[in-house]
Amino acid sequence: MSDPVRRVNRWKKKYTPQRAKDTIDLIHEDMVQRYEAATAELAAMEIEVKTVLNARGVHTIHYIPYLNFARQLFKLSKKKSISGASLAMEAKVLQDKWAARELRNEVLAAIRFEVFDVSEPPAP
Repeated sequence: MSDPVRRVNRWKKKYTPQRAKDTIDLIHEDMVQRYEAATAELAAMEIEVKTVLNARGVHTIHYIPYLNFARQLFKLSKKKSISGASLAMEAKVLQDKWAARELRNEVLAAIRFEVFDVSEPPAP
């Protein structure tokens, strides 16, 4: 289709606010259920991280950057396309990034291993 006017007109007919609303209405309940499950999983992970931080003597004022590291690792660990050695390497890169921001490397490693069960990457 080379005519841009015709293309725009077809798009306007195909994608209307009412049609978008109808589609969202059909999947809304499933969206809510998936969001609730993901939020519960994220909250449980944060509680585990706080337990690790408490056991390592990290002051509560320093929790936020460690939780940010954990959230990034959580997001990474949920990707379907990454696991095993690749996940371990990516997790190590994240750990090094946050260690460069002056977080304690041994605490970051504890979060990576104890909460996410991601071991050290294999030696090259």
